[in-house]
Amino acid sequence: MARTVQQLFDLTGRTALVTGGSRGLGLQMAHALGEAGARVVLSSRKAQDLEEAAAELKAAGIDAQWIAADCAREDDIQRLAQETLGLLGHVDILVNNAGASWGAPAEDHPTAAWDKVMNLNVRGYFLLSQAIARASMIPRKSGRIINIASIAGLGGNPVEMKTIAYNTSKGAVINFTRALAGEWGVHGISVNAICPGFFKTKMATVLIEQLGEEKMASHAPLRRLGDDEDLKGLTLLYASDAGKHITGQWLAVDGGVSALVG
Repeated sequence: MARTVQQLFDLTGRTALVTGGSRGLGLQMAHALGEAGARVVLSSRKAQDLEEAAAELKAAGIDAQWIAADCAREDDIQRLAQETLGLLGHVDILVNNAGASWGAPAEDHPTAAWDKVMNLNVRGYFLLSQAIARASMIPRKSGRIINIASIAGLGGNPVEMKTIAYNTSKGAVINFTRALAGEWGVHGISVNAICPGFFKTKMATVLIEQLGEEKMASHAPLRRLGDDEDLKGLTLLYASDAGKHITGQWLAVDGGVSALVG
């Protein structure tokens, strides 16, 4: 007998690791997973931010713990995987969200800054996915990996943005998602990506101040920026049995901005 919609979206008994989970989009996605019943481990670099974020989740009735780690460092990634498995026993859902950006003209872009963005946004996603899959998802023949890309990965940006490393890295995340889905489907692991547009996050604060929220929102057919609810639905779809036949896909959550391109 087919399950109800409520049963398909229920994550009771599932476990999740969310990187970059102490604020912004990561914390929003952690709320979504926890509100659906998952036990959640948050990770980012700063312990104080994580402690505050975990307290927020716990106040909402969510089973939440945290581990401070830098996902640009291979040793920290391996430690994060081991400690998460020690806390949860296994990982059903991995959300690769930790990320960095850098603004500079392409002709003057520092090599060190390029490497910083690529190491965190691409290499870190690969290494953590590999570590969690080897230790938990492949042996259990089950898993959901959600990679946070960006609509910046779908093309170029206006001249004032100057974020070539970020755009390049997020384009790589989209194809990383496709390639990994193709390889790991045989293990019962789905791999999908979310491409957010402009949200009211710390990363977008400078641009919002420069251009104005109204002007930025005017580029979207829905005439609004993303808020603290707009990633919840898609995150839950990818993570739950409601999305069990979806893999290797990306979807933009951007108010329709990407629909106007091309």
